[in-house]
Amino acid sequence: MYLTKIQKQIYDYLQNFISKNGYAPSMEEIASRFDYDSLATVHKHLTNLQRKKVIRRKANSSRSIELVPVASDQDGWEVPLLGYVAAGKPIEAIAANEVISIPPDMAASKGKTYVLQVRGTSMIEEQIRDGDYVIVEDRKTAENGEMVIALIDGDEATLKKFYRERGGMIRLQPANPEMKPFMFPAERVRIQGIVIGILRKY
Repeated sequence: MYLTKIQKQIYDYLQNFISKNGYAPSMEEIASRFDYDSLATVHKHLTNLQRKKVIRRKANSSRSIELVPVASDQDGWEVPLLGYVAAGKPIEAIAANEVISIPPDMAASKGKTYVLQVRGTSMIEEQIRDGDYVIVEDRKTAENGEMVIALIDGDEATLKKFYRERGGMIRLQPANPEMKPFMFPAERVRIQGIVIGILRKY
């Protein structure tokens, strides 16, 4: 299980509030603590926490939140969520300003690991689905057969398997029989990182 930065902050607030008072905060108290103008924002975050099975709630009760222990997150590393990567045709790299907590044994090293969310289905036979998160080691070189984040012409990011071909060409191979590989001259391709793990939201 993993939580975004704001989800972890809300979970920690709930934990501290319940420990101090013996009951859960109201929606209004949560909104006040995090300077939210709308209770709908609080509801959205609580719904996401409930979906991740770190809290339980009863209907029609303002103080019905119960915590489910999440020890793996307490010991997790926060790594940056840097945006999206295409598992299909290359798309423009989009930056995000968020972090995700991951188990330490899924990270390469602090400062060398980041996360990208996948868009597309070209790596479906590697069990990487649209909406999954890939954990990436920041590395600028790759060996044949490694799964890479490749930047095409400096601004289009894609997730593929990497192969060097004759004539100075690079083959970026999808893991989907319905999709053809991409071939580029080596000077058009820059390796941004190597995929070392996958996170999935259920």
